[in-house]
Amino acid sequence: MFVLLVFSLHSLLSPALGQTIPEADHSSFIPDSEGDLYFLLDSSGSVSYDEFSKVKQFIGDLLQPFKFGPQDVQASVVQISTNPTLEFSLNQYHSSTDVNKAIQNVQQRMGDTNTGKAIDYVKQNLYAENFGSRGDVPKVLVWMTDGLSTDDISTPMKLLKDMGVSVFIISTTGRGNFQDLSAAASEPNEKYLKFVDKDDLGIITKELRDSIIEHTHTRNLQAQDITSTGFILTWSRLPEDEGRYVLEYVPVSDPGRTQQKIVYGDETSVSVSDLRSNTTYQVTLIPEYSGNYALPEVIMVSTRSEQLSPFQILISDPSAHSFRVSWGPNLDSVAGYEIQYGPIPSNIVRTLQVDSRVNSTVLENLRSNTTYLVTVSAIFKSGGEKALSAIACTEHNETKVKYLHLKDLGSSTVKATWGSADGDVQGYRVRCRRQAGHSSVISVAPQAKSIYLTDVAEGTMNKICVMPIYKDGDGKNLCRKIQMQPGTSANSYSRI
Repeated sequence: MFVLLVFSLHSLLSPALGQTIPEADHSSFIPDSEGDLYFLLDSSGSVSYDEFSKVKQFIGDLLQPFKFGPQDVQASVVQISTNPTLEFSLNQYHSSTDVNKAIQNVQQRMGDTNTGKAIDYVKQNLYAENFGSRGDVPKVLVWMTDGLSTDDISTPMKLLKDMGVSVFIISTTGRGNFQDLSAAASEPNEKYLKFVDKDDLGIITKELRDSIIEHTHTRNLQAQDITSTGFILTWSRLPEDEGRYVLEYVPVSDPGRTQQKIVYGDETSVSVSDLRSNTTYQVTLIPEYSGNYALPEVIMVSTRSEQLSPFQILISDPSAHSFRVSWGPNLDSVAGYEIQYGPIPSNIVRTLQVDSRVNSTVLENLRSNTTYLVTVSAIFKSGGEKALSAIACTEHNETKVKYLHLKDLGSSTVKATWGSADGDVQGYRVRCRRQAGHSSVISVAPQAKSIYLTDVAEGTMNKICVMPIYKDGDGKNLCRKIQMQPGTSANSYSRI
């Protein structure tokens, strides 16, 4: 069995920078774990120094309880940059203290984020003896990144998974493509794909460590293909085929409902079905052979919830008047999705219906520089619903005309001339705030580049603003002031 854990810089919490990890107490070492741990560390220029430092601290905290050695766990660090860099091989250090010191001494390389290159480098060395790799132990790759890559990750990642590697992904910035990350991660996504802020890495330290233990623990009994109603148990064959197994499984919350199966000694797996969803079971496998009673193996297995979608929402590609909403996973049991969104605070709510095969959509015609509450609801074929909400913000619309010139033509007339704004301008709105008399707002065609404003009182200071109008909202005002000279007033305006 091989395990690849992929983590992005947006998702893991560590202690404060500068905190020293204490010398390991050997009595606290995690027992019965054996595996090769590869840490793929994003060292490119897209990662800030603060992120890089916190991730290193997190890795040290994560590994502190493990026992290192040729019969235990080994660790290596490969940096992602323009070209992959091996910081230290698997068999270079044999204690958590030495491993942590080596991790904290890693210097950021900067450069491009060629993650695909680094994954391919690990793949090529997965069985290399000079890398310190052992061919008969589980392999774990922890990929720390901000979710971005300047090269393709899909091909090398697929090859790794085809070699039996399990992929865990943790994204720290939310900038990565949800569909790409979802495809790269192992199933189920709710276990192998996480999005957590870089300042909250400690939230998942125990969960991640438990996942590594689960894949590197040398126990015999394993649970696979876990669904909402069952799972498959696998184990090694008994020394004698004429023996048998007694399999017991019981809900932890209801110990009086123990169920039992008898499995013959030449079997190495069994399917357990008709279980409760979202329930933790204690599973005990008791081998019996040659009249002897062997020590049983016990594991805890949790069935999935029947309604897992959506289990997370990702907001990406923000602009002044739109952003993309992505969610997952897609399930056959979902009939469709309903997206509700509205600005905060307000009572305005818009609703969008989305096909069950879609897990991403762009919300448009939004207000610029505004916070929105977005709720994604899965409508299940069974009639049930599950909803998840997220906060999203549109960007400030900085689009404006390139320049604005004002000229006093006398007779209470001002000529305003401006340079075209960028983009698909639908027209312009010209506002004249007069020091004396009424203010006015005039809309002109998109091809117009000037306008004559009249009825501007003599000897007054007046403010004139031009704003571009777009299909999805207004641009930004450009304003100028003009001091009128004494003169006579007219009573109208004209346009060019």
